[in-house]
Amino acid sequence: MTQHVLIIRLSAIGDVAMAVPVVYSVARQYPDVRFTVLSKPFARPFFDSLAPNVFFMAADIKGEYSGIRGLNKLYRRLVAKNFIAIADLHDVLRSKYLRLRFNLTFAGRPKTAHIDKHRKWRRELCSEKDKVMRQLPTSFDNYLEVLSRLGFPATLTFKNLFQSTTAGAATDGKGNLTKLPSPFNTKPAGEKWLGIAPFAAHQWKVYPTEMMHEVIAGLVKKDKNLHIYLFGGGKEEMAVFDAWCKEFSQCSNASAALGGLSNELILMSHLDVMLSMDSGNMHMAAIAGCPVVSVWGATHPYAGFAPWGQSQDDVIGVDLPCRPCSIYGNKPCSRGDFACMRSIAPEAIISKLSKYI
Repeated sequence: MTQHVLIIRLSAIGDVAMAVPVVYSVARQYPDVRFTVLSKPFARPFFDSLAPNVFFMAADIKGEYSGIRGLNKLYRRLVAKNFIAIADLHDVLRSKYLRLRFNLTFAGRPKTAHIDKHRKWRRELCSEKDKVMRQLPTSFDNYLEVLSRLGFPATLTFKNLFQSTTAGAATDGKGNLTKLPSPFNTKPAGEKWLGIAPFAAHQWKVYPTEMMHEVIAGLVKKDKNLHIYLFGGGKEEMAVFDAWCKEFSQCSNASAALGGLSNELILMSHLDVMLSMDSGNMHMAAIAGCPVVSVWGATHPYAGFAPWGQSQDDVIGVDLPCRPCSIYGNKPCSRGDFACMRSIAPEAIISKLSKYI
């Protein structure tokens, strides 16, 4: 019987996207093992065609599988698949409960392992006093370590989502633009495409909107052959995007027009560069094979969440005694002036982008 391994990551889009290079690499190095990724429904495009032995299972943890009753229902579905190992890449209450249920199985109990989040090192990195600035293991390292403990050590061999798979890919190893609606399905000769994802889950990771407006104004003034695609999701974000698109004819609201993650990944693979905060869009663009210039405020790449395959030279941030103040950017600014973002001049961002556009 084929060995079957469950990989759990029921979290935000960026964390799930960071699992893609690891799942691909492990699956390719163990082609006779079946790997099933359990995640939220939005993540299906990341894994559906990643490798022949990778499968995806959606878990609506706020609907069908909410609460203890829902988790018990989910466990019953999972236990029927006869997993020989459980890789918990999340280690939160839901995944801990599922691990507990599996550990109480008497016959054919699977081996389990969970991620080490290095919480002590994280506290030291974000401490107001006696801060220790050190590079923590990346999410890629942490995910690999879990699978290694289960007997599946691997080397990262992932390139990008479209070079590593065939689904939706064009012959140049990028996403197939013809799948997108007009005018996104054609890139005119000589035109440069810039993606901008100016928002994030927490405000302390977001470059001030009025300053991002200056960035866009400077970019479109500098280059008439530049087209800017905006990526984001919330209602307030859409209102900002609509205002920018009305003011600047070189801007398009990509997220509103493309209608889903699969199409956004295709477009990202054709961008010349993505400008992003420390956010899910940063990680999506990176695994799609797009160069990413990332802007970091309250958070820091030292926490281990730098995007896949990107140059340290393309990271924008300022050195302050208080930075980073949190791992996820959810802690209010202790200074009150948001200096970690406001001291980054729009001209500095435009200059960093210049080598690509």
